[in-house]
Amino acid sequence: MQKRTLIIAGMHRSGTSLISNWLTKCGLQLGEQMVGPGWGNEDGHFEDVEFLKIHEEVLTNNNLPSSGLTDVQIDHFSIYEKEKLKSIIKIKQQLYDQWGWKDPRTCLFLDVYQELLPDAFYLIILRDYQSVVSSLLRREFKDVEQKYMSRTYVSRLIWQRFRRSRKLKNFYADSASKFLKVWIAYNQDILNCVKKLNSNSFIVVNYSLLNKADTQLFSFLENNWNFTLKYFKFKDVFKESHIGKDIDIDLHIADKELIETAKQLQDELKKYIQFS
Repeated sequence: MQKRTLIIAGMHRSGTSLISNWLTKCGLQLGEQMVGPGWGNEDGHFEDVEFLKIHEEVLTNNNLPSSGLTDVQIDHFSIYEKEKLKSIIKIKQQLYDQWGWKDPRTCLFLDVYQELLPDAFYLIILRDYQSVVSSLLRREFKDVEQKYMSRTYVSRLIWQRFRRSRKLKNFYADSASKFLKVWIAYNQDILNCVKKLNSNSFIVVNYSLLNKADTQLFSFLENNWNFTLKYFKFKDVFKESHIGKDIDIDLHIADKELIETAKQLQDELKKYIQFS
């Protein structure tokens, strides 16, 4: 049987964990050890620890945040890093006829993976920039709020009644542009990748539509890419209550050209979406 590898690629907060959860329940091997629950991902991140660690290592070695929340391009892997990645892939290929992984940081290294896994298939998840940046702002502000809410009763009261709204406004002003730049960088890397790929080796989906189109994607994976899976209803992992209300991020971004860049990139990527 020909080896089948699925690379799940998408910006942070784009639904990659949700789709990976679903695919795991459909029987796809996405990692022997995966990252557990955390802020904003109560059901788990479904990230293969081996790929996560090598991605974090490369980022750290380039003096970038291990979270991957950066718009800085990484030009190449060192020989050591690339050989380490090759060994991970080799073991996976030996163990499994079909396998894959998910980690949003993968988007930063798509050129490397195209070189090392030329026959891989790409499941690309697209989520609009407003929703992604809103989600990042909510998640990151939770960390700020947690510090204040762990203090004394009087400090918590002062925070809730007087300081929170001002801090929130300043946080949005400081962070919205930064997160939008990250969204642009990730999705530009995705666009560059799909332009190089054979049209039969990738599919772009909007995760919010899968609650209605999961059978179409499932059939595509089985019939077009010959993955052997067992069907599991996407709606049984999709939780509408976990989707927060969008923030009007345009109000918090002074550089309007940045917004136009995001809109143009988003429109170009939308042309590739299937099952819409």
